Formats: sequence, structure tokens, C-alpha cells
Amino acid sequence: MKILSIQSAVAYGHVGNSAAVFPLQRIGVEVYPVYTVNFSNHTGYGAWRGPLISPQDVADVITGIEERGAFGEIDAVLSGYQGGEGIGDVILDAVARVKAANPNAIYACDPVMGNAKSGCFVAPAIPVLLRERVVPAADLITPNQFELGFLTGTDPADLESTLASVDAARALGPSTVLVTSVERPDRPEGTIEMLAVTDDGAWIVRTPHIPMKANGSGDVTAALFTAHFRESGNAADALAKTTSSVFDLLQNTYDAGTRELQLVESQEAYAHPRMQFEVTQVR
Repeated sequence: MKILSIQSAVAYGHVGNSAAVFPLQRIGVEVYPVYTVNFSNHTGYGAWRGPLISPQDVADVITGIEERGAFGEIDAVLSGYQGGEGIGDVILDAVARVKAANPNAIYACDPVMGNAKSGCFVAPAIPVLLRERVVPAADLITPNQFELGFLTGTDPADLESTLASVDAARALGPSTVLVTSVERPDRPEGTIEMLAVTDDGAWIVRTPHIPMKANGSGDVTAALFTAHFRESGNAADALAKTTSSVFDLLQNTYDAGTRELQLVESQEAYAHPRMQFEVTQVR
């Protein structure tokens, strides 16, 4: 499998491509990483150094990959945080060109906008861009529950309303939706869930909630689910593998007491997921 991953990169720590690439490689995926920024560290520290990469420079790198004849072999295009509108245009153009070369390729979009605790933390134009242009072009999206509501103008809370919000998101264009953090009020205390919905049904999985902020965990989740689902077409299996891997990554990070993901140290969790959580079909 080959994935074109257009995301941010950091030297210190693991977010964007610096979170997504290694887990994908560890499960045997060839990744073409294209960077949209090249920062010293993620912006959550409040200070960072390094350049934003101009949309034209990003486009040039993608064109160079195309000139090597790679587009016909790409199985998926993956994108995450979009710092500006110009990058969105570059990604959409790349998706169209990859799909022209390989009609079986999919576009997986992590529509990064914010979370329930922090609210929306991107520029005001980004949610509009995602809702009106990017998400309709995607085959698979991986929002958290907050982003799902923001995209669809709904307020997902319990399972029924979250499924309704997913249906609204799927009506925009993507056939597959992974909701990466479902926090319904009737769940057991100290737990969190993920929900995957396709044309074939809907599946949910519950894990203990690890009390930590883990920058980059969503990037790992989107990457692994995209690869597993693209390989098998089985959403329940992809959900089980992804959940197992990401939970062990987070547990290892929490146990280490570090702010940055223990990404390399957790590599066996990607290669051989323990499959310790039951996936339940809910529709």
C-alpha cells in the first residue's frame, strides 16, 4: 500500500506527519510525506521555530512525486490540519490528480478544527473551507465529536444524535466516517468510545479514558484507520485494530509521564495490535 500524506511536520515530538508516518511504515505502508510546515515543535508549547511552507512549494513537491510516475500507485491521500486556505486548494488538486491516475484511490481527511475543551482553534475560514469544499471531496473523514457537530451544524451527544450527525456528514460526500471521541452522557464513567459508520453499518468500541492531553494521537488514529480500512474494506476490523494500537500508545505515554507520544517505543502495538476491545454493531 502507498499513501500520500500531506501534513505538518515537527522535529521535536510527534504531530502531523511526524506522528502518522512511522506507524504506517511499521505496518508495511509506503508513505510519501509532504510537509505543510516544518516546525521545531507543535504549537501547543506556545513557542516554536521554523517555516510555514508556501502552498506553491507544497504543490511543487507533489508535482515532483507525480513526475516520478507515482500517482497511479497511490492507494490513499491523507490530510490533517490545514493552516490556511491555500493548502486546501493544493490538497484538493492533488486528490483530483491522484484519482485521475488511479480511480481506486481514496481521499481520507482529518477535518481538524478543535475539540470540546478548547473550542475551535483554527482560522475562521477553515471550517467553511472544510465543510463546503474539502469534506465533500473526501471518501473518509475522521472528526472528533466536536468537529462532527461543527461540520454538520448539529449537537451530537448520545448515540442516536451522534449517528444522525454522522448521517448528515455522509450526506455531504464521504461514505465512511470515523468519530474519534464519542463522549455520550450514558457511558460508564471513565470511558470513551470511537464510532465507525459506512454503507454497511455502524460499529462502536469503548475503552478506558486515559486522563491526559496527547497531541498527535488523532493523527495516528486517522493514519492507522485509513490504512487498515483501505486494505480490508472492513470497518469493524479497522476500528478494532486502530483502537487497540492507539490505546496502547496512549497508555505507554501516560505511564512514561511524558508530554510527547511514545511513538517509537510503542511500535509493536501497531505491528501486532492486541485486539483487546470488543467492537459492537449498533446499526
